[in-house]
Amino acid sequence: MAETKNLLLFRKWDMSDIEIKDPGLKTAISLRKQILPYTFGRSALKRFNKADVNIVERLCNKVMHFGKKYAKNTGKMTGKKTKVLNTVKLAFDIIALKTGKNPVEILVRAIEFSAPNEDTTRIVYGGTVYHVSVDVAPIRRVDMALKFIADSIRDSTYSNPKPIEEHMAEQLILAASNDPNAPSVKKKHELERIAQASR
Repeated sequence: MAETKNLLLFRKWDMSDIEIKDPGLKTAISLRKQILPYTFGRSALKRFNKADVNIVERLCNKVMHFGKKYAKNTGKMTGKKTKVLNTVKLAFDIIALKTGKNPVEILVRAIEFSAPNEDTTRIVYGGTVYHVSVDVAPIRRVDMALKFIADSIRDSTYSNPKPIEEHMAEQLILAASNDPNAPSVKKKHELERIAQASR
């Protein structure tokens, strides 16, 4: 079979030279080469298959899923994948203009700095509930990081005249620089602090 030439994401961004620095996330973050990150839900019903879905598409899917039931804006973006893809595309352009770096690399760094290593779980033992600290699996770490990023984008955009693309770019740049004021990084530290207390 002939070798596929290098496919650029959105015909702009090269993903071949991006290095995942966190060794725990190397198997969970997929940088599969695609022009348009859209697999039409092929991985939806197969266990652990989301680890093979391009990380940009997973961000789109998380942004489309707008949070908890009865949340202040449930359902506003549900199913509007093309709209979200265009939003991410514009946000990537803004990131490239602001930082001069590859926006996919900025996204990977943001995920690395927002992914918690420890979490707590409830254990019921003899009618008493204990909260015990547990290590988080790599796929769940990426899931949680994307959720924190999507939630921070949603919260900053709500009732704000500034476009969502700018908010997305700002949140990703903040998280990628490991800024303690970034909401996703803040949430990660908070989770880890609670887990440390219940060791």
